[in-house]
Amino acid sequence: MSRVKPQEFTVLVVDDERNIRRTLRLVLEGEGYRVEEAGAAEEIESLLARTAIDLLILDIKLPAEDGLSALKRLRSTSPQLPVLMISGHATIADAVEATRLGALDFFEKPLDRDRVLIAVRNALERANLEERIEALAARTLGAGEFEIIGDGPAMQTLKIAIAKVAPTPGRVLITGESGTGKELVARAVHAQSRRCSGPFVKVNCAAISPGLIESELFGHERGSFSGAERRKRGLFELADGGSIFLDEIGDMSLSAQAKVLRVLQTGEFSRVGSERALEVDVRVIAATNSDLEAKVRRGEFREDLYYRLAVVPLEVPPLRVRREDIPLLAKTFVERFCQENGLALKRFSDDALAAMAGHTWPGNVRELRNLCERLVIMGDDPIGLADLPREMTGVEAAALDLAAFGKATLKEVRERVERELIVRRLEQCDWNVTRAAEELGIERTNLHKKMKQLGLRREGVPDDPGSSAD
Repeated sequence: MSRVKPQEFTVLVVDDERNIRRTLRLVLEGEGYRVEEAGAAEEIESLLARTAIDLLILDIKLPAEDGLSALKRLRSTSPQLPVLMISGHATIADAVEATRLGALDFFEKPLDRDRVLIAVRNALERANLEERIEALAARTLGAGEFEIIGDGPAMQTLKIAIAKVAPTPGRVLITGESGTGKELVARAVHAQSRRCSGPFVKVNCAAISPGLIESELFGHERGSFSGAERRKRGLFELADGGSIFLDEIGDMSLSAQAKVLRVLQTGEFSRVGSERALEVDVRVIAATNSDLEAKVRRGEFREDLYYRLAVVPLEVPPLRVRREDIPLLAKTFVERFCQENGLALKRFSDDALAAMAGHTWPGNVRELRNLCERLVIMGDDPIGLADLPREMTGVEAAALDLAAFGKATLKEVRERVERELIVRRLEQCDWNVTRAAEELGIERTNLHKKMKQLGLRREGVPDDPGSSAD
């Protein structure tokens, strides 16, 4: 974990003795902290409302409301605010009560400079660590999920490239079709880098609305927009000392692109609602399944950012060009899903593996993984041809048989071919309309409209376009 940078934090000192406030201000500002002060507990909430406070130093004996009562009230209104307690005449019972109410430390007057600074730093580091853990827990899965599987020539070439670039500070742009495993490559780059002990923070740029992406990436100050009830550290701050993976970077807004470029150029950024520059030490790894060069030409992606990101390009091969890895991938996925579901290990028949190796896999490794999960739950043991989707076991027509259409009109031929293609692609994608639309190269809403026109629906699902699995 990176150490606390004092210039990034504001400490509120609440004590009715002006000399104590002055002493703490001199000590803390001498280390680089910003300091706010108040002489009574009644001033705390108004200060919290207009200023982003990272730590509260609170005296127990105050003229009106005492510090313990104020601390109890703050636990319900600002439960995440770290608090240190001080007193000149406290009892052991006071110290115990302060700790019970959530105070992180307790020290008596006269104040010892070194002890104060140590307590402040420890409190801020603990708060920072808790926030990192909370944010990263939602993004962390078992290590087995992130293993790069495959020993064929294409994957060997990719693994060699990862081993070369990972130990360097070079920025990496990972390209490849949807479902090829770009996140696995990003995690491998991080795991083999000198930052491997630091955090790995994943950001799906396509999943965050344009209006919120800057707040997610760079954080925001309290009150900077509607709903911003407290200061929030962004994902770049949480990745400090490690790596940040910007997945689907091509979907990022131009405004957010400008801020990311600033981080790459200077290592600095500002939270939304603040003009104060913060510094981070982060390695940026980006990924996309779109043509960024084409987006640059259309003015949809900044050219300067593109060249900053693409210092070392890594292309992840589609599954159809690494068919030799399909048996190993399938066996690994089946073993994993059998364990997760508490089932006895299932195996594949040779003819089933051969049929799978001959499939084109438009959804790449993700499609194979989803199929294996379904086969574990629904398939026999051993998993045979009868368990596989028909497009993997049927004989594909080598050419279009025009004679089969007889005297059908052009419109009728088009509708029959279109229907067959849509049905096949929906079945390949397990009737996931979003994925099928991506692979057909049309908008999801257009595919819903086509399905309604052609009367297509999954067996057992109501005839409603919105009910198709997504």
